[in-house]
Amino acid sequence: MKSFKFLIPVLILFMSLSSFGQQIALPFEQGLRQAQEKGLLQSGDLHSVWPLVVSGKADTINYHDLKPMSGKFGNTWLGRKLFTESLITVKNPDFNLAIDPLVGFEAGRDSRKDDITWLNTRGFRGKGSIGEKFSFYTAFYESQAVFPTWVDSITRSLAVVPGQAFTKNFKDRGFDFAFAEGHFIYSPSKYFDFRFGHGKNFIGDGYRSLLLSDAAFNYPYLMINTKVWNLQYTNLYAQFQELTKSGGSWTPWNKKYATMHHLSWNVTEWFNVSIFEAVVWQAADSTGPRGFEVNYLNPVIFYRPVEFSLSSPDNVLMGGSMRFTINKKYLIFAQFMLDEFKLEHVRKGDGWWANKHGFQIGAKAFDLFNIPNLYVQAEYNHVRPYTYAHNVSLQNYGHYNQPLAHPKGANFRETVFIASYRKQRLMLDYKLIAGTFGADTSGLNFGGDIFKSYNTYVYEFGNKIGQGLKTRLIQHDFKASWLVNPATNLQLSTGITLRNENSTKSARQTTFLWFGLRSALFNRYYDW
Repeated sequence: MKSFKFLIPVLILFMSLSSFGQQIALPFEQGLRQAQEKGLLQSGDLHSVWPLVVSGKADTINYHDLKPMSGKFGNTWLGRKLFTESLITVKNPDFNLAIDPLVGFEAGRDSRKDDITWLNTRGFRGKGSIGEKFSFYTAFYESQAVFPTWVDSITRSLAVVPGQAFTKNFKDRGFDFAFAEGHFIYSPSKYFDFRFGHGKNFIGDGYRSLLLSDAAFNYPYLMINTKVWNLQYTNLYAQFQELTKSGGSWTPWNKKYATMHHLSWNVTEWFNVSIFEAVVWQAADSTGPRGFEVNYLNPVIFYRPVEFSLSSPDNVLMGGSMRFTINKKYLIFAQFMLDEFKLEHVRKGDGWWANKHGFQIGAKAFDLFNIPNLYVQAEYNHVRPYTYAHNVSLQNYGHYNQPLAHPKGANFRETVFIASYRKQRLMLDYKLIAGTFGADTSGLNFGGDIFKSYNTYVYEFGNKIGQGLKTRLIQHDFKASWLVNPATNLQLSTGITLRNENSTKSARQTTFLWFGLRSALFNRYYDW
């Protein structure tokens, strides 16, 4: 709270504005997102800042026109609570509240392990509204797990469960970890909403984002959304932590701050363009505590002149995106990110180490071949070595041992293909990840790990994607689910993962079979 006390007057300033109506943030989970995007395409009001903030009237998502459970039992109190509604609800003109238990019970078999993998998650969720201007959300999860081989390896390497928490050891081979999130939203008028919380945010149209993704752990933030005409302008103020892969120390970790701007413009009903910038700086340096740099409270783009005027070593990134909509059913999207470059070296194509950038291009189709709820997505992601890194890790574009953009960091190219089909409560999903990346080897920094100083680069020129230990990854994920309760997106699922990761030094093939019952309200990324 101390990190954001300077922002309280900003909230008070808008208290006197006219009331507009309660706003809520919908859960950002891939299956739910598809339903949200499909509806927004019809209205022409898609700005690709997630979680989506909508009118309180849309509190319960109409999940692909889901019908209530039939039969006498489905209409009983117990039947409604099991298959349709929240467990506890309070509704009156001034106050609304919903409380639900959250679970994640999974068991599986990894072809590279001798015993069973499992996940045991218990938690709760509370959400509601007070009057017409305030809404709130909170959730807590407590988990123990024994992961499949590659997830176990990633967790031990990062010293955190990807995107979920710092860990403690559980018995011989397991992990114990907890996960909490929450926020409140204040909506003084139809033009503004303020969201203050501890959680994640995502900017973009793809499965991945090269600007800001939800792959890393939660963080405290204040987001201000301003919507006027066909424009949406987002200010994000956040605090991140630098663990430096501590692997078990409970000493206080170093802090860093970031301020981000995103301006999205629906030029027409079928064309959107946006620009993005971010600045990251450490909370303290050799001169002493620095705290939050008040110059970066500037709500107006751009930061580079501000940073230059401060003679600042801070890390500034810029980017943007474009999106084309066809018949309100198809999307073609692109995203780019610029960390640092010199046009002279770009023209020469000499592979200068500091030409650091990335781009994404992709497409989506809703109701493909006029089949209701058949969804297909394809995208390509490309990030050069040393992108997102800085001369000190406290100013890189990372948090809690993970990148804030693509979970792989840098020095990779990747193709993603997703297909899903929904028919009432039945859900079928397939995902393919095919990528090439360069891993560090022989103690050298080849540009994939953004937590290493870019001053330790190996070559000044001739840098290319895949340098270092060239590794190829192909991962297939198949999943079949039955939606138990749409109120918490509770799903009974089973699936299989086929993973093949090969380099010149090793070949690792994994077949992983699993089944489980999970409240799917956030994304888990184990596919990199």
